Amino acid sequence: MASAAVIRMIKIHPPPFHLALKSSAEETCEQTYGFLPCTTTVIGNLFLILVYGYLMFFAATYLSSGSELLLQILGPGIVGGLFLPVLGALPDALLILVSGLSGTTETAQSQVSVGMGLLAGSTVMLLTVIWGSCVVVGKCDIHETDNYATDREDTKRFSLTGSGVSTDIWTCYAAIIMAISVLPFVVVQLLQTLHSTSGRHLAVLIGLILSLAILISYCLYQVFQPWIQERRIEYTRHKLVMSGILKHLKQRALGRLLTDDGSLDEDVIKKLFHTIDENGDGLLSASELKALVIGIRFEEIDFDKDDAVSKLIKDFDKSSDNHIDMEEFIGGIKKWLDEAMGVGAGSSNPGPRTHKYINDFHEKTKKAHALLGAKEQDEGEGDEGVKNPRWISFKAAMMLLAGAVIAAAFADPLVDAVDNFSDATSIPTFFISFIALPLATNSSEAVSAIIFASRKKVKTASLTFSEIYGAVTMNNVLCLSVFLALVYFRELTWDFSAEVLVICIVCIVMGAFASFRTTFPLWTSFLAFFLYPFSLVLVYVLDYVLGWS
Repeated sequence: MASAAVIRMIKIHPPPFHLALKSSAEETCEQTYGFLPCTTTVIGNLFLILVYGYLMFFAATYLSSGSELLLQILGPGIVGGLFLPVLGALPDALLILVSGLSGTTETAQSQVSVGMGLLAGSTVMLLTVIWGSCVVVGKCDIHETDNYATDREDTKRFSLTGSGVSTDIWTCYAAIIMAISVLPFVVVQLLQTLHSTSGRHLAVLIGLILSLAILISYCLYQVFQPWIQERRIEYTRHKLVMSGILKHLKQRALGRLLTDDGSLDEDVIKKLFHTIDENGDGLLSASELKALVIGIRFEEIDFDKDDAVSKLIKDFDKSSDNHIDMEEFIGGIKKWLDEAMGVGAGSSNPGPRTHKYINDFHEKTKKAHALLGAKEQDEGEGDEGVKNPRWISFKAAMMLLAGAVIAAAFADPLVDAVDNFSDATSIPTFFISFIALPLATNSSEAVSAIIFASRKKVKTASLTFSEIYGAVTMNNVLCLSVFLALVYFRELTWDFSAEVLVICIVCIVMGAFASFRTTFPLWTSFLAFFLYPFSLVLVYVLDYVLGWS
């Protein structure tokens, strides 16, 4: 009996990281769908993983872009709170599903490790590599008095304690929800201590029911409390007003706003100031600024003009007297121009190209124009304020359909390629899928989060980290529900104790860490980065050294 158990252990867990190149004469592969290419060589399978991985990345990008277009038409609520999170997790869910559906029970037992690797890898990558990167690129100076980061102020550079990011209290709530979402993992793992096979099978069913209950509760909460979407609407509204005013001022200016060497042309700015200052008292009042805003055609956008004026005054008025003097006007325009052109990212001679930079900035902000009126729209009026709503709806539907079809079509070939690559190299499928597959399914989301965090503001940092926690929550409930359903209905053996422990450790550590604080100094990013290799090493030690599973 003991020798049989050892033999079974070796079959399930072959010696990892041993490169064993197998010849095609010894091994044959089965073509997916009967026509897609397959191979038994290491290089061939690596190439297939890259190709199918890119197609899955392409599908994830289409799903993300289509979701954003749909959000423009229908606004937050059901779309922002229910459909968008589900669509964001769809590529991962499909990969997990096909990993346990194909073939016999023995084949499914072998390939389902790909699904667990993707589930663990996506969660760990988001909370470690992506989370830490967002802290690094979004860091600002932390004031010692209130322990809060100051927007766009980064003079302390790489100070481990004096530089970092701050978020709002809503982001803490998102982290708490994320930590709660690991409950199904904990329940399943604890109940696996039961000695009977039927008891362990029942444990998987209990975990599945709990996971589905949390998924439904989370979606309902997102529908009725769409605070992430509301913050995005508010932020985009301000950006659009800013870009529209810059574009309008450039059209009214008697000359370029920037000189040939890229510095602000203060003479032109002063002429603009005097043009806006109707009573000639040297101060711009709220009524004069409102006249400026009303005179700007924001095309199909409809928003509160008084709110736009108050935000303009808040940005420019450093003396807090509700008026803008000449010096404040020059400083405010310079700050806006720097943001529009991207500090350090523009050409070395931006002066002659000022108009192009402002137009590009305005076009980028205008793409999300439908978000601006979402809070004021009544039910059934979501397409008002959007130019060509039928075309945008059709485009969103086609992008969502294309993304779903591509993901569904190439999920199975990707799983097969990972499984064949594992056979050719003797590297466990879990480690391959843990490292490689999240790069395919989460890359667009990761790049978007890092770019958004680089704007170095509390508001954008709050939104970035809230979306990271939201994506992890969907992984922990939606993708886990799919995985547990596979294990239960196909009567697979639960052999993932080490993997589940890693997910629980990372989620609980980062969730607890983010639930009770709103400021994260730079040193916290190194803690997050450390958890990624720690997770890999922990699984290796528990499974292949201690034989824990």
